[in-house]
Amino acid sequence: QVQLVESGGGLVQAGGSLRLSCAASGRAASNYVMGWFRQAPGQERAFVAAISQSGGSIHYADSVKGRFTISRDNAKNTVYLQMNSLKPEDTALYYCNARDDYGHDYWGQGAQVTVSS
Repeated sequence: QVQLVESGGGLVQAGGSLRLSCAASGRAASNYVMGWFRQAPGQERAFVAAISQSGGSIHYADSVKGRFTISRDNAKNTVYLQMNSLKPEDTALYYCNARDDYGHDYWGQGAQVTVSS
């Protein structure tokens, strides 16, 4: 099993940037497809971005394409989400996700991102 801990959330003005980190422990992160999801108040959890085990395949939600970048450093067991040109509608609790080859999902506790207008 893998344990995930997010960090790097906070309060930022619209147009600003933040970088989220997700540190994995237990089983090596290289065994998992890693991703980011977010949940705004009153809404369902939504996909943001995902990266394959090697980093060779990356996918983004349309709402963040061109503004967010997902990356991973398997030597550090860490996944990142660089968020630029932030908008108030990006405000949410951001969750790190790890999915194994059997489709089992593991989640972090979440990191709050708040974008003020």
